[in-house]
Formats: sequence, C-alpha cells, structure tokens
Amino acid sequence: MTAAMKAIRYYSPGDIRVETIDFPQCADDEIRVKIDACAVCGTDMKAYRHGNRRIKAPMVMGHEFTGIIDMVGANVDSFSMGERIVMATSISCGECYYCKKGRRNLCVDIAPMGFSYPGGMAEYTTIPGRALQNGHVVKVPENVKAEHAALSEPLSCAVNSAGNCNIQGGDTVVVVGAGPMGIMNACVARQFGAAKIILSEINPERLVQAEEFGFDVLVNPAGEDLTQIVKDNTDGIGADVVIVAAPAAAPQAQALELVRKRGTVCLFASLPAEDCMLEINSRIIHYGEIRLVGTSDSTGEHVARAVEMIAGGLLPADKLATHILGLDEIFEAFELMESGKALRVVLKP
Repeated sequence: MTAAMKAIRYYSPGDIRVETIDFPQCADDEIRVKIDACAVCGTDMKAYRHGNRRIKAPMVMGHEFTGIIDMVGANVDSFSMGERIVMATSISCGECYYCKKGRRNLCVDIAPMGFSYPGGMAEYTTIPGRALQNGHVVKVPENVKAEHAALSEPLSCAVNSAGNCNIQGGDTVVVVGAGPMGIMNACVARQFGAAKIILSEINPERLVQAEEFGFDVLVNPAGEDLTQIVKDNTDGIGADVVIVAAPAAAPQAQALELVRKRGTVCLFASLPAEDCMLEINSRIIHYGEIRLVGTSDSTGEHVARAVEMIAGGLLPADKLATHILGLDEIFEAFELMESGKALRVVLKP
C-alpha cells in the first residue's frame, strides 16, 4: 500500500488541483473505501467557478461516489471488507430535532462529504463514524457497475422529491429543466407511477438527449407555449405535479400556472443566494389549494431506494452516465457539463 494517492482538491474559486496527498487513515469507528467511481455534480462545478463558503479548504471534492471497503475499524461490525457501498453524503448529527424526526437531510449540523470531510474524487476515502452511526452508508449488490452505483446519491435526491410530491399511479408530471437532475427526476417519477411525463427545456441539445429516455412530451418553452401544451395534455386542468429542476426564477414562478387545483409544485433546484427572491401569484395558491414544497438532499432510506432501482434495472443508468473520465480530466468534465453535452460525468481513479 502506497503512502500517497491522487486526489482532486478545492482551494478557492478557480483553484482546483489534481495533486498527490497523504493516504487516508482509518480509525476504530470508521471504514476506508477504495473509490472506483465518483460522479461530478453541478455543485462541484459551481464551487470551481464561483466558490462555496461551506467547503473547508483545502478539501478533497466529490460526494457522488462508490467504492469497495478495504479496511474496517475495530469497533465496526455492520460492514465487511470487499463490500461495495454508496452514501447519503450529507452526514447528520443524529441528535437535533430533524434527525430525531427521521429527516436527517434537514439536520441543523449537517456535515457533507467533500465539504466537511474529504470526498470521493480520490483513490481512497475514509467514511466517518458519524456516517455509520446515523445510517448514511448503504451496501450495493455485486452486480451493479461502479459508474452506475455512483448515480445513487443524485438519484436519491429525486426519490426524495417524488416522495415529497406524493406522486401517485396515473399522475401527469411536468419536469422543468432537462439537465441531469431534471432527467433523473423524470425517470424516478415514472418509477413512482406517473403515467405521463412532460419535460420542458430551452436548450435544444438537452432536448435531443432527452429523446432517448422515451418521455411522453418534450417542450421547448423558448418557442412553444408550455402552459397551453400542459393544458392540452391534461384535459385543460393542469398537471398533478410540477417539479422545477431549473435554477431560475421565471420557471419556478410559472410552475403555478401548470399545476391543477390541489396539485403539487416542487422547487427542486435552488436559486443563487444573491438572486433568490420569487414574485408569484398567491391567489393561484390560495384559490387552487396548491401545495408548494421544496426538496433538499436525501437520507439513507432514499439512497437505499435508489440503489434498488438501479440494481433492478428500473432506471436507464447507462444513459444517465454519459461520460467516463479519469481524475486528471476534471476540467474536461466541467466543460462537458457547461456545454450541455453530458448528463453525468463519472470520474474513475
């Protein structure tokens, strides 16, 4: 075993380095994992371009990872050498009000991998004891490819979204935004029983990518009337659920025009902190008894559901993981993501 390894570390906005760092140790309450796939999230790209105050720099990046356990701490008895794991990587405290209510994704003292703890854009990482104790680590069946297992964390966020929206069999679901998380939300909604998926996207290249997934209606609102198309596909009443996976104010406000009375609008994508205010018609919410919900992150239970879907072949993981690159190609990964040519780029050490 070498004393050093390759890793991608965040230092500051515009300063991400591929470098050699010390090999991680493993305490008695921890496990160490040999990483064999780590997907690149839009959050990683935003940190590179604009910074992120939550990251304790210098920090190994990456929170959408999978790997094989190569060391088990003396006090750990629930995991074994050679097992593949994934994580709900925003690690909870286990003690606050939200943790005790089972909503660990809303923990007041949350500590994410890649932000507070070294992440998965490296050859190895250590999983903190806090993550093991609070149910953040999920085992993956042996038949699942590494690049597919790495999708479990982002897919788990879509599982959380579908649950918050209470998607039922036969529902019509509109997803606004056909980036990777929009596509994942649409795929998961279908697994929750949605009978019709309407996907909206202003980037023509994204719409071409979306054609491979077999959604029912694809709309480019830059040249088409999205509201009218939704009404035409729902006998004029609107969608049962609208999930906004586009990080822009206009589609979030417009979502209220797309949903039926007593339907649900989910704000999945976050707006930038410096421009996060919405101007909405509160009368639509009031008179239509609309449910307006948010969705943030996921729990271990959501990750386990995502793993079941992937392992069961219920999600087109091969179409979601569009590019596989090495750690040295992180900047190429960012370029692919910004161009819209990639859905999920997966790095393999």
